[in-house]
Amino acid sequence: MLSFQISYKETKYFSRLILDYINQDNKLHPFISYFPHIENFEKQIIKKKDHSINRKLLVDVLQRQNNSCSISQRSKQNIDSLKFDTTFTVTTGHQLCIFTGPLYFIYKILSAINLCEKLKITYSDYNFVPVFWMATEDHDINEVNHIHLFGKKIEWNTNQIGPVGKMNLEGFKHVISELRLLLGNHKNAKKLISLFENAYLSNNNLSNATRYLVNELFGEYGLVIIDGDDKDLKKQFIPLIKKDVLESGFAADLNECSDRLARNYKAQAFVRNINFFRIIDGTRELIKGGVTHQEIEENPEQFSPNVLLRPVFQEFILPNIAYVGGESELSYWMQLKTSFDKEKIPFPILVLRNSALLTDEKKEHRFEQLGFKFDDIFLSKDELIKNYIHSHSGSKISLDKQKIALSSLYQDLALQIKDVGLKRSIEAQLKKSLSNFDKLETKLIRNEKKKNKIAMNQIAKIKQQLFPNNSLQERHENFITYYLYGGDNFIKRLKNNFDPLNSNFVVLTIKD
Repeated sequence: MLSFQISYKETKYFSRLILDYINQDNKLHPFISYFPHIENFEKQIIKKKDHSINRKLLVDVLQRQNNSCSISQRSKQNIDSLKFDTTFTVTTGHQLCIFTGPLYFIYKILSAINLCEKLKITYSDYNFVPVFWMATEDHDINEVNHIHLFGKKIEWNTNQIGPVGKMNLEGFKHVISELRLLLGNHKNAKKLISLFENAYLSNNNLSNATRYLVNELFGEYGLVIIDGDDKDLKKQFIPLIKKDVLESGFAADLNECSDRLARNYKAQAFVRNINFFRIIDGTRELIKGGVTHQEIEENPEQFSPNVLLRPVFQEFILPNIAYVGGESELSYWMQLKTSFDKEKIPFPILVLRNSALLTDEKKEHRFEQLGFKFDDIFLSKDELIKNYIHSHSGSKISLDKQKIALSSLYQDLALQIKDVGLKRSIEAQLKKSLSNFDKLETKLIRNEKKKNKIAMNQIAKIKQQLFPNNSLQERHENFITYYLYGGDNFIKRLKNNFDPLNSNFVVLTIKD
């Protein structure tokens, strides 16, 4: 796997908030703890040390949740180490996407694992445990029930409603059969099918299936998997559940912080007066009132935090010092800073997960044969086509010089005329003439496109392959495509090329 890096700004796919965060813009100081530099983690550790965590309960819950899954010795050791106040976590999380969903699911976890290893080198007196938080209570099945593979959509159709983690896996045999046909005799196909059968046909719900799959892929690195949908964990959170559900006690601070952030950036998550759902009779519905103290005391497991209060719950129960996420996640975490401060819960260091573009030598060779450098791949399709035509056309298609000369001619004429009405007429005529030149240039380009149809199609095809539907590959493609050729080495090589504290976008060339 060969690689090079470019800045996030050069990709043109990332928001101003993320670019400012990478550049440590002072405007963001009120919304974070520290910027993600290795020396700042010592200060974060000191802060978290002073925050009381029920470590014994946490270890008991993790051991119980993971006892049905054959976790690695390293993961077991990491769970045991959480008893000690010298152990801290680095957390990432995601929805329970089937077959891991888009590539960035994998990237998140590897980023968290690598950050732990990097921290251990610098702060050897402490232990750092990578944690994957399963979003088992999420109820949007349409976001997790499919993957895109080889241009096709593989989908699990189910009529179930409510938290996805509790959904049974009826119908998955058909999904795996469809996948088996699609993978055929590709290298590593048999291993993948066996992995998915053990995950989805041997477990009783999506939560346990995802736990099995993630553990098989990342257990060797000591990853610990947690499910927040747990009565024992939520019992600790009862005071804050009551504050939100009975008093709307978070709304004012969430709105205030979100409004300040929105002065310069787009706020990611909508603030509600009550930021909990209630899970009852298999459904997950927004709470609008009518809940009593007693109901929360007796059934805390029924109360499910939304996207804004889930991070508060996470940091309340974990000895966590960093959260690894994508750009939308970092954005809504920043809406929470005031709430964390009010509750005296240390706000973690936010770390942008690694992002990557995966390509191969054939695509690179084809692209370079067209006369481009490979880092030009981040230009839009229209920009690439225009550049190709300008550099390969045998005829003159740019009329820039003529337009400059025309403008100069009209300006000289305008200087000789004093009548205001005539000056306006000259300006209007210039504008019309320049517009006609633009139309002529467009026709010339269109004519060149026809002459270079094969090259135009090649450019469009490569762009679609690497940026499906003009989005980043990692938001669309699944890891299966690349695992087929690289097997376990694919994940190892990704891991070796990722550094979550290096703020650059990674481009990796994968050899077949």
